[in-house]
Amino acid sequence: MKKALILTGKFVQDHEFIYPYYRLKEEGFEVTVATEDGQETIGALGTKIPVDLSVEKINPDEYNFLVIPGGAKAMEYMRQNKKILDIITNWNKKGKIIASICHGSQLLISAKVVKGRKISGYYSIKDDINNAGAIYSDAGFVIDKNIITSPHYKHLGPWMRESLKAFYEKYDN
Repeated sequence: MKKALILTGKFVQDHEFIYPYYRLKEEGFEVTVATEDGQETIGALGTKIPVDLSVEKINPDEYNFLVIPGGAKAMEYMRQNKKILDIITNWNKKGKIIASICHGSQLLISAKVVKGRKISGYYSIKDDINNAGAIYSDAGFVIDKNIITSPHYKHLGPWMRESLKAFYEKYDN
C-alpha cells in the first residue's frame, strides 16, 4: 500500500504543503500529516493545515514515502524535536524515499543524513548544507539515492514528479 507521511509544523510554507498533499492523494497514497502536538496548524500564508496525529504517535514502519515541506520558521521549531529527527534518521537508514523542499533541508541536516550527499535547499541555507558535509546544488530537483530535494516552491511539479518516480522505481520492481 502507498502510505505517505508529511512532517510539518506551524508556519510551514503553504505551497510546499498543499501541493504534495494533494498530489500524493491524486496518486492514490493514503496521506498522514503529523505535527509536534497533533493539532491543526496554520501555514505562513494563513492556510489551515489539517493534522492527523502528533509525531509521538507515528510508527514510521507504517509509511513508505516521507515529505518534508519547508518554511524557515517551521523548521526552527521542528529541528529541536528529537522524535522528528529520529524519524528522519531511521527513515534514511532504511533507504525509504524522503522528499524535502526549501528549508526542509534543515531537518535533514539536524537528522545528520546529508554528509557526503548532493542536497538542495533554499539559497540562504547553502552554507548550512555545505557545513554539514553535503554538496549544495541549486538545481530544481536533486536526487541522491533515496533523498530528493528542491530549493524552492517554483519547482514543485518537477520535484514531486521525480520523487514519485523514485518511489515507483524502489517499490514497483
